[in-house]
Amino acid sequence: MIANLGLAALWLAAALAALQLLAASLALTGRGDALGSIIRPVAIMQGLLTTLAFIALLVLFCQTDLSVKLVAENSHSAKPFLYKFAGTWGNHEGSMLLWVTIMGLAGGFVALVERRLPEPTMIATLAGQAFVSLGFYAFLLLASNPFERLDPVPVEGLGLNPLLQDPGLAFHPPTLYIGYVGLSIAFSFAIGALITREVGPAFARAMRPWVLGSWIFLTLGITAGSYWAYYELGWGGWWFWDPVENASLMPWLAATALLHSASVLAARNALRAWTVMLGVVAFSMSMVGTFLVRSGILTSVHAFAVDPTRGSFILALLAINIGAALTLFGLRAASVTEGERFALTSREGALVFNNVMLTATLGIVLVGTLYPLLAESMGQKVSVGPPYFNPAGAMFVVPMLLVLAVGPLLRWRNDNLRRIRPELLMIAALLLGSLAALAFFGVPLLPLLGLALAAVLAVASLMPLRGRKLRTVKLPLWGMVVAHFGVAVALLGMASDSAFTTERLVAMKVGDKVAVGPWELKLDSIEPVAGPNWTALEAAIEASYQGGKPDLLKPQARQFWSPPQATSESALDTRWNGQLYAVLGEQSEDGRWQLRLWWKPFVPMIWYGGLLIALGGVLALLGRVASDVRRLIARDKIAYRRQRQGR
Repeated sequence: MIANLGLAALWLAAALAALQLLAASLALTGRGDALGSIIRPVAIMQGLLTTLAFIALLVLFCQTDLSVKLVAENSHSAKPFLYKFAGTWGNHEGSMLLWVTIMGLAGGFVALVERRLPEPTMIATLAGQAFVSLGFYAFLLLASNPFERLDPVPVEGLGLNPLLQDPGLAFHPPTLYIGYVGLSIAFSFAIGALITREVGPAFARAMRPWVLGSWIFLTLGITAGSYWAYYELGWGGWWFWDPVENASLMPWLAATALLHSASVLAARNALRAWTVMLGVVAFSMSMVGTFLVRSGILTSVHAFAVDPTRGSFILALLAINIGAALTLFGLRAASVTEGERFALTSREGALVFNNVMLTATLGIVLVGTLYPLLAESMGQKVSVGPPYFNPAGAMFVVPMLLVLAVGPLLRWRNDNLRRIRPELLMIAALLLGSLAALAFFGVPLLPLLGLALAAVLAVASLMPLRGRKLRTVKLPLWGMVVAHFGVAVALLGMASDSAFTTERLVAMKVGDKVAVGPWELKLDSIEPVAGPNWTALEAAIEASYQGGKPDLLKPQARQFWSPPQATSESALDTRWNGQLYAVLGEQSEDGRWQLRLWWKPFVPMIWYGGLLIALGGVLALLGRVASDVRRLIARDKIAYRRQRQGR
């Protein structure tokens, strides 16, 4: 009954998307003016129906209804309730339903609240959203039905991938999907503006909150995913340049460039064509990521292994959506004027430079991600990892960070560097002093640059506050300061991990001691323990920092029985200046236990920095929304007064 209800809701939502596209197309061509009034209600109803379908699947997973094929293949009655709940999207079909649900809700919310755009542009935007949504409805209903039934009903389910049985599953995928789907809204805004030739500040102001919201969630999703992989996979790293990791990084880079470009267009009526193109590129990168994760062409702990037919379907969607958008852009490019001019030495100039650097970095990541796949298709095995990504990316990231330190100090439109000479001298002195001090201690080149730039950016990010009364500083400025400071904090953690990490691979008997950096560790015991759907060997390790009071670490080697798989559960001890990381390995023939131990100075700063970057986005979003609300209220008051005067 519940499965039938969910499937019916999904089919109705797809039918409404088709109706929305048809009605909007007729309204835009002047052959169905009366249909324009139904487009917003249809979009809202579509969001409600997709929500109903997702709730139905959620109930099926929480009840472990094994008559549904998806539940039987990805759940188990003995699985903890959190993973029954989060397991709803811990599989291909469920995660795609989550994607479609967020897309439906986002489109409905746009239809409900957006009043800043001219009505034809709004209709064209909702038409673009319906066009994108229809492809995903077709993919879900024809190739990935989440409500497919089983007959006969199995006695027990197969269970969830043990690597996904972690609280991170409840947080990481939804935040990423909100970010991905939010970029589809930006894409639809770009399409709508191109169709009606209304590419201007009003379009940018309408699109900016959606881009900013998507960017916030992408930041949180990438940060959470990095930390989840860091402690769950047991190899001691926070980023592997895995193609699926890159699949989330690429839309974030594009969204970062789009966010700054939209801000320039909204405030200064410049970068019109660039903003529209970035709106297309940002969602294109989300689609590329979807293809990589779900096509079956990758072997990754992050990827959903699915059949090639689904991959071909997604590739077709990618070609249709992006091809149509680029064709429209080509046809309308001549009508998208350049906008207001600005000098190179201005805040706009700095933003354009950094947008170019972000786009170049995106190109580096895209090439490094796709090249091995293309090489493999031609019969050659090629591995692309840190030796390529780190130096190639640094060529563009280093100058970008230098301009990031200076850009917020410049005025809009036109400025002179002599005006900020004291600040420039301070930044230069700090940079040169940091480089000299770190080089003296033998820090390698890339970490040296990272640490020096982190110091420069931390100081420079606070400079826009100098001379201001902090109580009167507006939220968008606070958001910029906090986000840029977060970049410095994250950069400190990344560079410190690369420069100062100490690693030990040891074999110990119970009672043995070993030193790792400033820590002394003693293996106290190895005991068997049991969980709800796993058993494990658990080590008890006393860890003393610089001779102080010992802490107890308990890494585990787990064995899940449904599905059968061995995993390593790392143990972490976090301090203000770093993190101790321990992983339990196998027992050797002589009775000793293998342990992998790391001391990672300042590595938590990576994730603290990510949270600060997201917090800066939240502050900026609140400030922008409050400003837009005040502008709308003022506009309505003026309209009301004019109406009264007319009477």
